[in-house]
Amino acid sequence: MENRTETDSMGPVEVEARRYWGAQTERARVNFQVSPHRIPVPFLRALCLLKGEAAGVNAALGLLDANLAAAIQQAAAEAFEGRFDGEFPLDVFQTGSGTSWNMNANEVLAGRANEILTGVRGGKKPVHPNDHVNLGQSSNDVIPSVLNLSGRLEAERLAAALDALGAAFEAKAAEFASVVKIGRTHLQDAVPMTLGQEFGAFGRQMRLGAARVRSVFPRLEELALGGTALGTGLNTHPEFSARTCAALARALALPFRPAENLFEAIATRDVQVELMGALNTVATALLKVGNDLRLLSSGPRTGFGEIRLPELQPGSSIMPGKVNPVILEMLIQACAHVMGKHLSVTVAGQNAPLQLNMMMPLLAHETLSALDLLTNCVATLRTSCVEGITADEKRCAEQVERSLAMVTPLALKVGYDKAAALAKQALAEDKTIRQLAVEQGLLPAAELEAVLDPKRLAGL
Repeated sequence: MENRTETDSMGPVEVEARRYWGAQTERARVNFQVSPHRIPVPFLRALCLLKGEAAGVNAALGLLDANLAAAIQQAAAEAFEGRFDGEFPLDVFQTGSGTSWNMNANEVLAGRANEILTGVRGGKKPVHPNDHVNLGQSSNDVIPSVLNLSGRLEAERLAAALDALGAAFEAKAAEFASVVKIGRTHLQDAVPMTLGQEFGAFGRQMRLGAARVRSVFPRLEELALGGTALGTGLNTHPEFSARTCAALARALALPFRPAENLFEAIATRDVQVELMGALNTVATALLKVGNDLRLLSSGPRTGFGEIRLPELQPGSSIMPGKVNPVILEMLIQACAHVMGKHLSVTVAGQNAPLQLNMMMPLLAHETLSALDLLTNCVATLRTSCVEGITADEKRCAEQVERSLAMVTPLALKVGYDKAAALAKQALAEDKTIRQLAVEQGLLPAAELEAVLDPKRLAGL
């Protein structure tokens, strides 16, 4: 395999001739080979977009030759489209500032720009990765800016998926509005409610989850770009930050802007911790919903059996005909995984000694993979499970009638102690509350019928 010689401040390095990257990428590729995890695709796309817009701004400011800027912009656009994904081979677990990712992008875009201008791939002439592609920038402001850019875009995908799932639950709530069932607290029989009310609560949880994710957007829209190494803006044009943020805002149709305090934006990653807090809450809600749906569909004959889930695949290699709630089990495992990522991001957010967080690649990996996983799981839950749920109205009605909690409205008529004794007797004799009330003549027939009307008890 043919090689070419690239150089950096430490000397010459041999790189495969077919590669666009240079010496610093090659050193990082060799140094960091500890996991299968590479730069997240949304992060890569946002990084390439930022580099292209920065080149245009630097040209407009008279800091970068127009021909060089055009070549960088073309290379960045091609990389944004995914044409060079194989040119970004670096492990997530690397230098904590993400400098290796930044230099990987600088070198690849310079290498492609040089090919555009000269026909020769790679190198530093006429386009230099530091002097031109990275002009007015530092890894310390680029990487946190890209973290916010990519996180903001992916978080919107999740919020939209949660809204769609909320709408699916709301549709089921309307469909099941008149299906009276028994409520349960402490996993014991409680008073009647409707299946629609239960599904309406699920829908509200999802809508609130979307709102919680969106509540972080204003902080994600603040970019550290222009702060360079620490926040002072050393080696960058005073207009670079505002102009580049405005260009990114136009490109993405989102209100990205320079951070209110560039020192804070570089030194801390609180916004990623805040985002993962929202995702942890969403995962908690999804776990509750997933487990509730498993309970409601359990059986089908010896469990609750109040709803039926879509049957997707055989559930046992030994028990013919068994069908398991596979989508819900997938969801529950994914939520547990996201909760682990929440802890990882919390620890990463703490590791920001003085002026710079030194766990930014991990923050990118954990937040973006959590967003993608939750988005995919939420969409699958909606299409492969919730939209196909049906109610077993007969079983719901039977369980309401047999529930000892039906004694609750009688307590207002006969007193708490008498009602409690009635419940114990019904359990001991395997009778319904209605049967005993009739046998004992507790109330006139018409009044008893009204008092024990399941629909009235459910608020219908």
